Amino acid sequence: MIKCVVWDLDDTLFDGVFLESPGQPPAANPRLTGLLKEFAGRGILQAIASRNPPEAGQRAEHVTGHAFAATQCGWGPKSAAIRAIMAELGLTADSVAFVDDDPMERAEVSFSLPDVLVLAPDDMTAAAGWPQFSPAVVTDEARRRGELYRQRRARQEEARAFGGSTDEFLRHSQTRVSIRPATPGDLPRLHELSVRTHQFNSAGTSISETELASLAGSPTHRLVAVTLADRFGDDGLVGGCVLATGRSWRVPLVMMSCRALGRGVIDAFLTWICRAAQRAGAAQVAVPCLISPRNVPLRIALTGAGFRTGGIPEQDGEAADPAASQTAVYVRDLSQPLPGLPSWVQR
Repeated sequence: MIKCVVWDLDDTLFDGVFLESPGQPPAANPRLTGLLKEFAGRGILQAIASRNPPEAGQRAEHVTGHAFAATQCGWGPKSAAIRAIMAELGLTADSVAFVDDDPMERAEVSFSLPDVLVLAPDDMTAAAGWPQFSPAVVTDEARRRGELYRQRRARQEEARAFGGSTDEFLRHSQTRVSIRPATPGDLPRLHELSVRTHQFNSAGTSISETELASLAGSPTHRLVAVTLADRFGDDGLVGGCVLATGRSWRVPLVMMSCRALGRGVIDAFLTWICRAAQRAGAAQVAVPCLISPRNVPLRIALTGAGFRTGGIPEQDGEAADPAASQTAVYVRDLSQPLPGLPSWVQR
């Protein structure tokens, strides 16, 4: 799925060249502006990479009526601008599309970032119907994605100026995390997370609403949802997991939106899982995790939470089916003391 479209400005989003029309700045291209708004309504972020001064980005927001999630205006290679956008928004190259009228610019990006989908403006009308741009489910969180990333930018700017620790800043920001049983209304968003989330997806695959509903109604499983908010805004549902209970708890799926990265949520969630299992009398928690370059952040978080890779644990007297060769099982022994939950976690 394409999560972000990065637009050039001159002769792309603009009907003209910004620096060649100082007296009358160019207007927006109406066809592409319409597509920009359509993509934003589908939960796809919009960004700018342009060889122009910063004022061009401000002009683009004015004439399109859209607040872009990230803007890179300067004179370096477009591939460098796209890398900066991906770093700022926490995206991987294969979730980004780049639109530019200049064949040389498109060739430079294709060579430097081969996983980015590179398109000409004339491609975009057809691209709007492609599966990569057509998510099956569009939730309220998806429609607000651009707004949420703007809140993220404000949060990051204040964090850089804050003099205390990360934990102090989370409290200063009035962080509120709720961990609770998932409801039927959560299922579309949990499905969407399983499709869109790769850095924090232990299974590395999606799970349908039907499967989620079946797990929510199972006597041997629990389906959990995580919501996040602070004084900068409400991020809504940002994570979840499937818990298979028993003598040893197993977590077939744990996932978290990258918007929660650096905000203490994944660490608190893993601690909550372990403490819930310990209260239920389980001896250990096991998380089968696909080994992929894309989910390194999750595997780092598991290690930081005291999980260690080991064999496939037995469950209720029967050995669990071996996972694929590319999957490792992270196990947390619950006989050792567990850390407490931060005061801003509600459960």
